[in-house]
Amino acid sequence: MSEDDSSPLAEKRSWLERLSHAFSGEPETREDLLEILRDARSNRLIEGDTLSMLEGALSVSTMTVADVMVPRAQMVSLPVDGKLLDLMKHVVESGHSRFPVHGEDRDEILGILLAKDLLRGIVADNAVQDVRELLRPALLIPDSKRLNVLLREFRASRNHMAIVVDEHGGVAGLITIEDVLEEIVGEIDDEHDDAADASTSIAAESDGQFVVEALTPIDEFNERFGAEFPDDEFDTIGGLVVAGIGHLPEPGEAFESGRFHFTVVDADQRRVHSLRVRLHDGIR
Repeated sequence: MSEDDSSPLAEKRSWLERLSHAFSGEPETREDLLEILRDARSNRLIEGDTLSMLEGALSVSTMTVADVMVPRAQMVSLPVDGKLLDLMKHVVESGHSRFPVHGEDRDEILGILLAKDLLRGIVADNAVQDVRELLRPALLIPDSKRLNVLLREFRASRNHMAIVVDEHGGVAGLITIEDVLEEIVGEIDDEHDDAADASTSIAAESDGQFVVEALTPIDEFNERFGAEFPDDEFDTIGGLVVAGIGHLPEPGEAFESGRFHFTVVDADQRRVHSLRVRLHDGIR
């Protein structure tokens, strides 16, 4: 007896055949692979977060250090002739864990100082007197290096920070392994990052609409608007909207659910950042 082509089993087999075809060694485009992965998400074979990470993993092979590095003007670097206690104050105020250390010229990077090394050097029985004793070698890279290549170098060298230099040998910026990983998995917050405040993640506009951060938890959204969106499959309102649209949307794409009309305000090739929400029955 022949199977009904519209059955779930037939649909799953069709998708698996396409996925197998994508990895069979035959010429395929990146867009074809993304389409298969998005179909898998639509068929609930992978989660939305998994799709986002796969899209991010594919995107790093086309991005360069210049796309995500911290520019020179925003770098937090330390002078090599600074007193250790003064340097510790800068470390605490910045909240970072790694710092380029420079000589008289900011283009003269002497090494990388880890906050934990500085602390150990200060509290040790034989406390160090010169920060040079604590420096680790700096990894210098061009801004044209691709992110996937850099990630391999980070793993091989066990470095977590690299100094980006321009064609003249001057410092153009810096990049960390966290910067690269965030292109794959999204923004990474640690226990020291301030949690988003509901008052800033949901902002009312003068026309009665709302701008909502995509990372707003669904339970927080429900409480604010008296909604009843389930949070068993998605944690954030952005994840719910992406699933409703069926693919990673571009700014301007919309999704409607019950009395809520969602429009994507800000998004990039990795994720949705913010949404505009209109309620059909007015503001709550």
